[in-house]
Amino acid sequence: MYSFTPTEEQQMLLDAVKRYAEGDIRPAAREADEKSELPPDLIEKGWELGILQASTPEAYDGFGDYSALTGVLAAEGLGYGDLAASLGVMTPNLFVLPILLAGTEEQKKEFIPPVIEMEWKAYTAALIEPKFDFDPLDLQTTATKKGDSILIDGEKTYVPYAAEAEKFLIYANLDGITQAFIVEADAEGLTVGEKQKTLGIHAYPLYSLKLEKVKVPASHQLGGPEGHPMDVIQGSWNIGLAALAVGVAQAAYEYAIEYAKDREVFGVKVAQKQAIAFMLAEMGTDIEATRLLAWEAAWMIDEGKEGAYKQAFLAYHAAVDMVMMVTDQSVQILGGHGYIREHPVEMWMRNGRGFSTFTGLAMV
Repeated sequence: MYSFTPTEEQQMLLDAVKRYAEGDIRPAAREADEKSELPPDLIEKGWELGILQASTPEAYDGFGDYSALTGVLAAEGLGYGDLAASLGVMTPNLFVLPILLAGTEEQKKEFIPPVIEMEWKAYTAALIEPKFDFDPLDLQTTATKKGDSILIDGEKTYVPYAAEAEKFLIYANLDGITQAFIVEADAEGLTVGEKQKTLGIHAYPLYSLKLEKVKVPASHQLGGPEGHPMDVIQGSWNIGLAALAVGVAQAAYEYAIEYAKDREVFGVKVAQKQAIAFMLAEMGTDIEATRLLAWEAAWMIDEGKEGAYKQAFLAYHAAVDMVMMVTDQSVQILGGHGYIREHPVEMWMRNGRGFSTFTGLAMV
């Protein structure tokens, strides 16, 4: 038997996340989306909650032990506020967590403390490539060993905060296997492109990245010369995105319910119409089912259960469809009002549509 009842420490963190999501992120989300910019003080306040630090052992200057379940619960709470801001706060996870989960002891001691100790900084990762059949296990970006160095060539897209990054974790194909490499932001041959325009998450800064014979020390290969497995990293991606999708969907669902309860059409509350009631019931059911998939996958990862990473993929796969359905139907329930920017459901639908392309943009 297992329980998802939070510990006292987890509950304190989740309460803080909820206050931040509802009191800070949600009120700032629309303006940030319109301006295509996340306020730095908003991100710094989220960083100060210590979500990443709570999953980092004291040996690396954190104050807790890694817990996928804690990460999932926190990500869901953040997603309930706004997806772009959530991704902003969680960007350093993309650099730190792969090192924590798959790096050598030397890499953990060298690269994690500078991120954990200071205020929020743009430590980021580059995985996604600009190709229609992108596959994280079959990358076109290549890594070639040359003596004590590795040369990286290729192109990346959707790279968060690339223009102000301190360091990158760049994924490339090494001898047919996807591996990650720690790369300095000022490395010769690394060029940051223009900020990319997307359908949703307007406020989250995403850039293209070009790598031309970027030289990195062989010691900067994640996991050392033997490399690292990808399943542990993919599992973290999948449950992180699933949790954020649940948060976004929950926000849209609750907004649609309140609107349907208040709005009258021909003298009848919208919520009393059978078609709307059935729609809301389906939305709520799918959210709960996906939430439990994500929580169970996180628990299985924490417990080292066989099949944990398969469960994480199932959670993500379910979340992609669920969040698109829920946010789309939320717009439908508001009718014409759902299409105008006076209400946030259109923004949530645009954000929800992107989850199928967000591989590697969130980790817990």
